[in-house]
Amino acid sequence: MSKRALVILSVLAVHFAPAWGAERTIVVLGDSLSSGYGLGAEQSWVGLLENYVDGQAYGYAVVNASIAGDTSAGGLARLPGLLAAHSPSIVVIELGGNDGLRGQPVPTLKQNLARMIELAQAAGAEVVLAGIQIPPNYGPAYTETFANVYGELSNEYRVALVEFILEGVALDSSLMQADRIHPNAAGQQPVFENVWEVLSELL
Repeated sequence: MSKRALVILSVLAVHFAPAWGAERTIVVLGDSLSSGYGLGAEQSWVGLLENYVDGQAYGYAVVNASIAGDTSAGGLARLPGLLAAHSPSIVVIELGGNDGLRGQPVPTLKQNLARMIELAQAAGAEVVLAGIQIPPNYGPAYTETFANVYGELSNEYRVALVEFILEGVALDSSLMQADRIHPNAAGQQPVFENVWEVLSELL
């Protein structure tokens, strides 16, 4: 092998050392609540998760596959490619908020989330389902039915559940951005803690 080829391989090994060194992968499939909307990606709760598992040497790589504005249908369309590309040990599904804000049918949301759980489990991954709650814009019946979907799916498929990812954050204006929808930089830490309380049990 030429000296130049050895240099290139050495550079690549250093650049990709975290991914190659990690034995397992966590994929976070979410929307703007996980993508770091309005912040730098490293400030998001997923960025905090990545830093924490790296620092504690858990042996996991974290892939943030979250896209602002994504819906459960969008996540379902993207999941097969993510499973093929990363062969994750754990998939965190944080989707549904945009479905609810748009008033989309709750049965469709439930069907999409269920299919994502099935695909992840069929690929050998454990699932963490992050529950979402929405404002009562469409009436209390819709809001309650929507919120119940996550617990119902957790029981049906026996997957780990974060009951409400924004617990302790959503109603605290000091932890929210001006839009009152997305946590600010200070709000990302309690969101991370909400997820970590559940996710840590799977590591």
